[in-house]
Amino acid sequence: MLTRLRARRRELGLTQAHLAEAVGVSRQTVIAIEGGDYSPSVYLALRIAATLESSVEELFSTQDPPTPTRKDRSP
Repeated sequence: MLTRLRARRRELGLTQAHLAEAVGVSRQTVIAIEGGDYSPSVYLALRIAATLESSVEELFSTQDPPTPTRKDRSP
Protein backbone atom coordinates (compact mmCIF):
# COMPACT_ATOMS: atom_id res chain seq x y z
CA MET A 1 0.00 0.00 0.00
CA LEU A 2 1.29 3.42 -0.95
CA THR A 3 0.69 6.26 1.44
CA ARG A 4 0.97 10.05 1.37
CA LEU A 5 0.51 10.05 5.11
CA ARG A 6 4.03 11.20 6.02
CA ALA A 7 4.02 14.02 3.49
CA ARG A 8 0.60 15.30 4.56
CA ARG A 9 1.46 15.03 8.26
CA ARG A 10 4.61 17.07 7.68
CA GLU A 11 2.70 19.66 5.61
CA LEU A 12 0.51 20.25 8.67
CA GLY A 13 3.50 20.36 11.03
CA LEU A 14 2.40 17.31 13.04
CA THR A 15 4.77 14.84 14.64
CA GLN A 16 4.12 11.11 14.54
CA ALA A 17 3.36 11.29 18.27
CA HIS A 18 0.80 14.07 17.80
CA LEU A 19 -0.96 12.21 15.00
CA ALA A 20 -0.94 8.98 17.00
CA GLU A 21 -2.50 10.68 20.00
CA ALA A 22 -5.12 12.43 17.86
CA VAL A 23 -6.32 9.18 16.27
CA GLY A 24 -5.90 6.94 19.32
CA VAL A 25 -3.03 4.67 18.32
CA SER A 26 0.63 4.27 19.28
CA ARG A 27 3.44 6.15 17.57
CA GLN A 28 4.74 2.74 16.41
CA THR A 29 1.46 2.21 14.54
CA VAL A 30 1.89 5.51 12.71
CA ILE A 31 5.47 4.53 11.85
CA ALA A 32 4.29 1.16 10.50
CA ILE A 33 1.55 2.77 8.38
CA GLU A 34 3.91 5.40 6.98
CA GLY A 35 6.45 2.69 6.15
CA GLY A 36 3.88 0.56 4.36
CA ASP A 37 4.27 -2.28 6.86
CA TYR A 38 0.72 -2.01 8.23
CA SER A 39 -2.60 -1.32 6.55
CA PRO A 40 -4.99 0.56 8.80
CA SER A 41 -8.59 -0.52 9.32
CA VAL A 42 -11.25 1.48 7.52
CA TYR A 43 -12.14 3.18 10.79
CA LEU A 44 -8.54 4.16 11.52
CA ALA A 45 -8.01 5.36 7.95
CA LEU A 46 -11.09 7.57 8.30
CA ARG A 47 -9.85 9.02 11.61
CA ILE A 48 -6.42 9.70 10.10
CA ALA A 49 -7.96 11.36 7.03
CA ALA A 50 -10.20 13.58 9.17
CA THR A 51 -7.28 14.58 11.40
CA LEU A 52 -5.13 15.41 8.36
CA GLU A 53 -8.01 17.25 6.66
CA SER A 54 -7.79 14.91 3.67
CA SER A 55 -9.75 12.08 2.13
CA VAL A 56 -8.78 8.45 2.52
CA GLU A 57 -8.24 8.33 -1.25
CA GLU A 58 -5.76 11.21 -1.06
CA LEU A 59 -3.74 9.48 1.66
CA PHE A 60 -3.83 5.80 0.71
CA SER A 61 -3.54 3.87 -2.54
CA THR A 62 -3.30 0.21 -3.43
CA GLN A 63 -1.75 1.11 -6.77
CA ASP A 64 1.90 0.26 -7.24
CA PRO A 65 4.00 3.05 -8.70
CA PRO A 66 4.53 2.66 -12.43
CA THR A 67 7.56 0.61 -13.36
CA PRO A 68 9.75 2.38 -15.91
CA THR A 69 9.84 0.70 -19.27
CA ARG A 70 13.06 0.16 -21.17
CA LYS A 71 12.30 3.28 -23.25
CA ASP A 72 11.91 5.39 -20.08
CA ARG A 73 15.32 4.45 -18.67
CA SER A 74 18.40 6.42 -19.48
CA PRO A 75 21.10 4.57 -21.42
